Amino acid sequence: MILLADSGSTKVHWCLVTASGQCSDVFTDGINPLFQTTIAMQNSISNQLLPQIAPLLWAGTLTHVFFYGAGCTPEKKVFVQRALEAVFKKAEVHVESDMLGAARGLLGHNAGVACILGTGSGSCFYNGETIEWCVPSLGYILGDEGSAAVLGKRLVGDLLKNQLGDDLKDAFFKEYETSMADIIEKVYRQPFPNRFLAKLSKFCADHIEDERIHALVYDHFVQFIRRNLVQYFKHSEFSLQNSAVGFVGSIAYFYKPVLEEAMRAEGLPLGTILKDPIEGLKEFHKEAIIPTT
Repeated sequence: MILLADSGSTKVHWCLVTASGQCSDVFTDGINPLFQTTIAMQNSISNQLLPQIAPLLWAGTLTHVFFYGAGCTPEKKVFVQRALEAVFKKAEVHVESDMLGAARGLLGHNAGVACILGTGSGSCFYNGETIEWCVPSLGYILGDEGSAAVLGKRLVGDLLKNQLGDDLKDAFFKEYETSMADIIEKVYRQPFPNRFLAKLSKFCADHIEDERIHALVYDHFVQFIRRNLVQYFKHSEFSLQNSAVGFVGSIAYFYKPVLEEAMRAEGLPLGTILKDPIEGLKEFHKEAIIPTT
């Protein structure tokens, strides 16, 4: 039995896969070593994950944990590994970046460009086994174009600067029962402002038929394409002439028509779009699923 995890800053999608192929999906709050200590991550796993999967562990021994997460850089992933090993003492634990998880889930063992558009964003050229090159995402303050956090940041900034009309501004404050002072407090003085901003971006999905919101989301994707994706296609050594670009993440999934429009206008081929990479990761790691007792 193996445990797969796809972790963003907002939530973790865990999937327990038995030797018979039975899959059980559970969700917890996001785990990110850039913002959390090892103890905090260990407590999250123990308090949120274990109670959900404990009734399922009768099906066999957990032999492997494959965790793909935001913030799991080569320097930081060791802290996630320690947290997981403290909880799953008998399992072989592997921790990699969410970007590698997206690439493996989208492309398997094929080379190409993979992207994440979720709470944060990212992209890479994947050679079929490992990530060969990335345009740095830089986080929601310096980069993360295409992400929910930056979409929320742009939306709120435009609303508060009176760029989208009083009707949308009033609708936003009514829907979220908030105020300018409350937004400033949560963005500048409370933890995880990226999660807060990402949640506010849902307003765009609810009002996507409004041409002002559509234009904002469309430009949001164009900025991601121009500042990130075009760089991969400029490097001819990657042989991407016939490669479509794959996406995972809630923003890519729920705004698919606008993303398709932006990709087409910028002349780039759009490939598979998945809400998350778990289905692809099941196939990628199927050899690790062995009968146990």
